Amino acid sequence: MAGQLLPTPDRGRLAAERFVTDHLGHLVCDADSIVGSERFRGGQTAADAALADFDVSGYASRRNQVLPESDRGASGLSPYIRHGLLTLRQVWNQVAGGPSKDVAKFRDELMWQEYARHWYLHHGAASARGVRREQSHVDPDVSWDRSMACVDITLAELERDGWLVNQTRMWLASEWSVRRGGAWQVGEEHFFRHLLDGTRAANRMGWQWTVGTGSSKHYGFSKSQVERRAPELCRGCVHRSSCPIADWPDEPDWMPVELSGSHRLVADPGALSSMRSTGVEPAAVWLTAESLGDADPALSAHSELPAVFVFDEPLLASLQLSSKRLVFLVESLADLATRRALEVYRGNPHEVLAGRSVAVTFAPVPGFHRIARRVAPVVIHPYPWLVAPSDGPIGSFSAWRRRRG
Repeated sequence: MAGQLLPTPDRGRLAAERFVTDHLGHLVCDADSIVGSERFRGGQTAADAALADFDVSGYASRRNQVLPESDRGASGLSPYIRHGLLTLRQVWNQVAGGPSKDVAKFRDELMWQEYARHWYLHHGAASARGVRREQSHVDPDVSWDRSMACVDITLAELERDGWLVNQTRMWLASEWSVRRGGAWQVGEEHFFRHLLDGTRAANRMGWQWTVGTGSSKHYGFSKSQVERRAPELCRGCVHRSSCPIADWPDEPDWMPVELSGSHRLVADPGALSSMRSTGVEPAAVWLTAESLGDADPALSAHSELPAVFVFDEPLLASLQLSSKRLVFLVESLADLATRRALEVYRGNPHEVLAGRSVAVTFAPVPGFHRIARRVAPVVIHPYPWLVAPSDGPIGSFSAWRRRRG
């Protein structure tokens, strides 16, 4: 069997950091300083605790609060949702009975996450080029101005914790692409490298929303937003008397983009709501980074089988993610290993899994199709959608949302 069988990871932050150092250090962008997120721990146990502790009360008014951190209303559940440790349906149900205004706003944000997955399913690789608008002039030497407190502190949180509240994600994206003329794809890549909840669906859509994709306007970032959401930043900033973002940004110089056909991940999205089976009994469950939770359909349906996870060495070598993302994955695997047999490999997934009869849960990402075609799983369980995919229009969230009530 190709690939290297790795030891089963032990639980604990230090053990996870040592595991990444010993076995995955050549695949990260910060090999000289391998550490996990200061804020988040990976695993089903941590995910369940975070969900139980979340109180939706006040979410509508505080979800965009930045500082002080004690006033934030953001749930902080997104890293667990991203890796299937919590499903959108679980989180949706958890807030039932809370204040109606807060529940409605929170569920609307969950629907936005679901929409991003449908959008990515529809556009696939074409999403990297932009769907409706693109910058006509891009500064190749652009960088964030970290002399501004609002930029430096939020970037530091991203790089330390692998997470940001939605408000500061928009601040940084707008500062990069709208004000400074940087290519949104480059900024999105920096976010993706660090975000524990980083997906090409939600992260890429967020950046495109900032530059006006799918709408008629961009998101502007100015001092007034910082004063409203994090006033202490302005008070301590060296630019407090002459702020470079005091005024609203000028209208950026963008042009429409016409794509020569999107690349759907599958021909019939509706088929993803049904299980597909060859009739052969599986001997193991293939785990992907989208399906690490105990409630994963394949794991749940085959509870007696060992689980197999492969760190995709060629992919990770090209991505060069922050080590905290891999530490989070290792913590999640170590937690899972306390409840069922687990095999962990490093290598090319289709080579590691060659010849094995595996069951898997569908993952709405291009890599799944590329690998699954060669692995040929004997059972593919449907992805746990909050809303089943359809062939309907996917142009804007508001229109998509109205069609689904």
